[in-house]
Amino acid sequence: METTHQSSTKQDILEYLLKHSQATAFELAEALDISPQAIRRHLKDLEGEELISFSLSVQGGMGRPQHVYQLTRSGRDRLRPDGADGYGQFAVSLLDTLAETVGHDQVSSILRKQWERKAEEYRDRLGNTSLSERVAILVKLRKAEGFMAECHPVESSESSQGDGFILTEHNCAISNVAESFPSICGHELEMFATVLPDCTVERTHWIINGEHRCGYLVQERKNKL
Repeated sequence: METTHQSSTKQDILEYLLKHSQATAFELAEALDISPQAIRRHLKDLEGEELISFSLSVQGGMGRPQHVYQLTRSGRDRLRPDGADGYGQFAVSLLDTLAETVGHDQVSSILRKQWERKAEEYRDRLGNTSLSERVAILVKLRKAEGFMAECHPVESSESSQGDGFILTEHNCAISNVAESFPSICGHELEMFATVLPDCTVERTHWIINGEHRCGYLVQERKNKL
């Protein structure tokens, strides 16, 4: 039982670092409601497994330097769904073969068609309910596909916009494919816009650009099309 609890705590630490990019031992202890001593033991184990690393930071330019922890590439990989890395490598290899055979333009058309099909699937699942309900269903669907997704409401400062949400994905279940074929991210953005036709959808954060999450601002148009 103790081993299971330790494993769960380590998983919580990894997920917290994935969502927040970095944290000190004190911040982790406070967020997870665990003693600093216990957190440091877990951090030492995770560092030994090369799942996290740390840098030194002096808060406010004064005082004793603190260890600031962040995920390593191995740590991010650990949070992928089972088999995701293998499937991702296979998908990249398949797309590379297609590009060599039919050309990159044809591959781009194939990817666009795939995302159009995915958009139709999402539209059927979301139905015609309120925006908040549709976004909640979309988050649930993305989670089922391996994305660590969540959403939060935002207030609109523009008179032309209605309800709004920030849709955040703290990982990328197709990161291997996106790194080799970044155009797929553009198709994904188009997909969200198609799934929510009464909204504007803008990208706010992008993992491919070195940020620790992908983010989208979804705002309902007051004057709907």
